[in-house]
Amino acid sequence: MHILVTNDDGVTAPGLLALAQAMRQFGKVSVVAPDHDWSGGGHVKTLNRPLRVRRVKLADGSEALTSDGAPSDCVALALMGLLKDKVDLVVSGVNTAANLGHDVTYSGTVTAVMEGIIWGVPGVAVSLDGRSTSTFELDYTLAVDVAAAVVRTVLQHELPKGVFLNVNVPQVPAEQFKGIRLTRQGLRVYRDRLDKRTDPRGNDYYWIGGDRPTGVPHEGTDVGALFVSYASVTPLELDLTAFHAMPLLEEWLWSLEGDQAKYALLPPQEEVPIMEPVSI
Repeated sequence: MHILVTNDDGVTAPGLLALAQAMRQFGKVSVVAPDHDWSGGGHVKTLNRPLRVRRVKLADGSEALTSDGAPSDCVALALMGLLKDKVDLVVSGVNTAANLGHDVTYSGTVTAVMEGIIWGVPGVAVSLDGRSTSTFELDYTLAVDVAAAVVRTVLQHELPKGVFLNVNVPQVPAEQFKGIRLTRQGLRVYRDRLDKRTDPRGNDYYWIGGDRPTGVPHEGTDVGALFVSYASVTPLELDLTAFHAMPLLEEWLWSLEGDQAKYALLPPQEEVPIMEPVSI
């Protein structure tokens, strides 16, 4: 078993080291992580500049690779040939804040695993619902224990093709932890504010800030599980098609006027003709 470990808090983050150490019980571990904090960076593919990679040592003396690209870049680099050995599983984290509901589209932790899915490699994203202002003050013990339990279960079975797991762990004492729940995405409530400032040359600039997001703790959701001291495991996939909306949209009149009418949406019962290749 060859596990790729990455994160979005940067290669020096203690959560990365704790996760890498926990994954070594399952086989070979390679670490490829960004050289600085990419929190909120989302799913990135860097195309307009070269990506630099260098070797570093983690705090326990083990070797890692670090890149100036995003977490998803790090995974792409690893799977495209940076690592010589085939990767069997991508594990990302431990992030220092929960990634719940719509957070998954912002999260570098989660989108690193999404990149693995694109390359056909399953993955697990792990986040701790940290409430400390310092990443070095957090206790990652429970998070890595849950991560190990989830990975062990994944290795005993087989995830459906294209499915990855988003794991969130509450920051509670071990005696208050209730276990693991399979959940769906919940509703995140954002409290963002725009802070406008002016630089010494009179030019405006902006910070996006605000209070920590909260959520609606509905039963069965990732938000709800954390609220009552459970870890949440949410299966996700990249297909964002709103299948429930398709019957409604098929009833709409999809047509264009005049010469453009030939481009109208065909009724669902008709087959779209195969177009012949055109030489240019």
